[in-house]
Amino acid sequence: MSALPPYASPLQRTWYYTFRVICGLIFFFLIFPILVILPLSFNAENFFTFTKAMLALDPAGYSFKHYQDFFTNPDWQQALTNSVLIAPVATILATGFGTLAAIGLSQSHVPYKSAIMAVLISPMIVPLIISAAGMYFFYSRIGLQGTYWGVVLAHAALGTPFVIITVTATLVGFDRSLVRASASLGANPVTTFFKVQMPLIIPGVVSGALFAFITSFDEVVVVLFLGSAGQKTLPWQMFTGLREQISPTILAVASLMVAISICLLTVLELLRRRSERLRGLSPG
Repeated sequence: MSALPPYASPLQRTWYYTFRVICGLIFFFLIFPILVILPLSFNAENFFTFTKAMLALDPAGYSFKHYQDFFTNPDWQQALTNSVLIAPVATILATGFGTLAAIGLSQSHVPYKSAIMAVLISPMIVPLIISAAGMYFFYSRIGLQGTYWGVVLAHAALGTPFVIITVTATLVGFDRSLVRASASLGANPVTTFFKVQMPLIIPGVVSGALFAFITSFDEVVVVLFLGSAGQKTLPWQMFTGLREQISPTILAVASLMVAISICLLTVLELLRRRSERLRGLSPG
C-alpha cells in the first residue's frame, strides 16, 4: 500500500493506521507459535515448557541435545532419508506434468479449458483426507499401495496443481509472437520450447517446483494411507512421536523445517521479482 497522502481525511487516516494494526495482530497470531517453538527446541530438559533456567536466560538451561538426538537417532534419520528420496522425485514429476499441462491449457484452441483446469487443480480443493482415501482404494487395486512409487505418484498428484497455477500465471505475460517467429525461422516445437519459452517461464516453473517440494516434504495424511513402515517420512515420524512418545526432538525437527521453509519462500520471492522484471511489470 502506498504512503498516506497529506490531503487524506481523518477517516482515511484512522483506517490507514487501523488496517496496519489489524495486519500486525494477524501476523503476530500466525507467527507466535513459531516464536514459541524455536527457543523450546534448545531446552536442556525433556520438557515442552519453558524452565526457570530458560526464563532467567541461564546458559545452563539451553542445549543442542534435541538436535543431536535428531542427527544420531536411527528412526529420525531413516525418516529423513525417506523424505529426501520421495520429495525430489515427486517434485520432478509434478513439475514436468504441471508445466506441460499449463502450456497446453494456455493455447487458445484447446476446448473445455475451464473444465480441464478445474479437474487438474482439484487436489488443492478436495479435502486431503478424501483424496488420501480415494488414492488408497485405487492404489490397493493396482498394487501400488504400500510401495515407494505409490507414495511418489500421490505426492506428485498433490504438487502438480501448484505448478500449473504458477506456470499459467507466468504465461499470462508471455508474448506469443516469439513462438511464431521461432517457427518461421524453421525451429520445431521442441526447440522452440527449450530455446524460447522455457527461459522466459523458468521463474514460474521453479516457483511451482518449490511449492511441489514443500507439499511433498510436509505431507503426512497421504503417507499414512498409502505408505508402509518402510516409507515412514519425517512428518509421519513427527506424528507418530506426538501419539506414542512425547519427545522434545519434535521441536528441533519442527524448527529445522521452519528454517527450510523460510529459505524456500525467500527463493520464491526472489524468483517472483525476477519474473516481474522479465515481464516488464517492475523496474529493474
